[in-house]
Amino acid sequence: MTMKVQEIMSTKVETIKPTSSLRATARALSNLNVGALPVVDDGKLVGIITDRDISVYAIAIGRDPQSTDVQKVMSKEVFTCNENQDIYEAAEIMKLHNIRRLAVLDDAESISGIISIDDLAHVSRELAGTILAHSQAIH
Repeated sequence: MTMKVQEIMSTKVETIKPTSSLRATARALSNLNVGALPVVDDGKLVGIITDRDISVYAIAIGRDPQSTDVQKVMSKEVFTCNENQDIYEAAEIMKLHNIRRLAVLDDAESISGIISIDDLAHVSRELAGTILAHSQAIH
């Protein structure tokens, strides 16, 4: 029996608008104790912003966190999987793209969750270890 993404993903997903300021986004990341937020516009996933995007790509190059919108520094290339996919397929996407979290979409293409390496590790340390080992091998 295969395990589906929806069985282990985090379903309590906060999102941010592309027009939100970096300061508001940093506050949200801190308050939620998460490292990334999906960026949603009119119900559709349009990007993802991480704490690294804010600190490295925005602040380090001198962008004002109060006046800079998320859309200026977010990653527009977002890798996703479907909530009905097998967890091994999700893990393969993460491994292939060297990412630690994956946005999960429902059949209507709306965000329904996030699956992370930590979620996978709760089910299979070996599976999570494979993703991490691949990530370290290419750096």
